[in-house]
Amino acid sequence: MTVTIRVGEVVVSVMRKAVKHVHLSVHPPDGRVTLVAPTGTRLDVARAYTVSKLHWIRDQQARLHGQARETPRQYVTRESHYVWGKRYLLRVLEHDNKPTVTMDHRRIVLTVRPGSDRATRARVMHHWHKALLHAAVPPLIRAWEPRLGVAVRGYFLQRMKTKWGSCNPAASHIRLNTELVKKPKDLLEYVIVHEMAHLIAPTHSQQFVALLDEHYPSWRDARAELNALPLGSESWGEVR
Repeated sequence: MTVTIRVGEVVVSVMRKAVKHVHLSVHPPDGRVTLVAPTGTRLDVARAYTVSKLHWIRDQQARLHGQARETPRQYVTRESHYVWGKRYLLRVLEHDNKPTVTMDHRRIVLTVRPGSDRATRARVMHHWHKALLHAAVPPLIRAWEPRLGVAVRGYFLQRMKTKWGSCNPAASHIRLNTELVKKPKDLLEYVIVHEMAHLIAPTHSQQFVALLDEHYPSWRDARAELNALPLGSESWGEVR
């Protein structure tokens, strides 16, 4: 059951469930605030915790409201698209063949059947993005498994509105946002390491932070860079 509380101008959705620690999050795109607390937590305790984090909440909301956002793509010739952090110009060709996407050092060429609408073009590009990620992700997982001492049994790619990634420690699965194909590859690596570390430490605990400090000491810089880049509706805004 979710209960709504108000602290000044901040509205917080409070959910109590079987967790060990409080998780306070500010969600894009509009700065919605949620607080997940252990079962049995009194509302006055949840309110007091929120009050203690008001400065952080306001900072996160201001950052989200001021952050550059990508305009919706139309998938037309000379439109800008990003792959691995680099800007490319799109060229759209129409041929009565199977749709394809190719890329050289400065241009992405999208070939579609005559009359293909924006939704069809977007779907072809999304499949191509997933293919790029499927080529990039497994080598990174294999490289980090022995370093972290974990085994990833499977990974999944999907569009996500509020996260760059997630994990299922019980199944040893990780899930990655397909928008990561637009970001520099080192940020993809950071998200993979972040989610793999959760296979050891499921929450953002001191153990989790210590793991990242030991194995990926630049993680704070990577997180800041990732969240500073233009986004659609994704960002991480959870207390660490």
